[in-house]
Amino acid sequence: MQVPLHIRIDDLPDAGQVRSEIEKAAESLERFHDRIVSCSVAVTAPDHRHRRGGLYDVHLTIKVPRRGEIIVSRRVGDKPERMHPGAAVREAFGEARRQLEDAVREARLDVKAHVVPDHGRIARVFADRGYGFIETADAREVYFHRNSLVDAEFETLAPGAEVRFVESEGEKGPQASTVRLIGKHHLS
Repeated sequence: MQVPLHIRIDDLPDAGQVRSEIEKAAESLERFHDRIVSCSVAVTAPDHRHRRGGLYDVHLTIKVPRRGEIIVSRRVGDKPERMHPGAAVREAFGEARRQLEDAVREARLDVKAHVVPDHGRIARVFADRGYGFIETADAREVYFHRNSLVDAEFETLAPGAEVRFVESEGEKGPQASTVRLIGKHHLS
């Protein structure tokens, strides 16, 4: 880390043990992601007015290049084993590690881009031959085959029906690989 680890522990009787756990967890994060700029951790003891114990608050702020800040805020106590500060710290650092993994994948460009289906209308259908054409928003025509139609019967298609489709390049030009009807009885 470029900036030393900052730990703030409020009203904990076993603060030394919690501090040691935080230092180990931060060191583990640093081995996992070596470009962490800074890490700040605050642990607050529960309010002692509760009958069955309280909730430990753990707030983590980690700064990394390109991603900015990773902020994790945990108030743990819904299960008896989580009413201990060590468990709360482990859970918060676990969430921070998952977010750092996402940051590493994004930096490597390992994140898949989701294909957003195009929108169009059925222009022409040749039911006897098993194919048709979709008119796209930019007035092009895209070929589709009866096998590319999903969740509908090819014979029921009519010109003007709205569809969502995934366009790909075929042997003779653009074609739709997946075609779904949109409308009153179809999900988009």
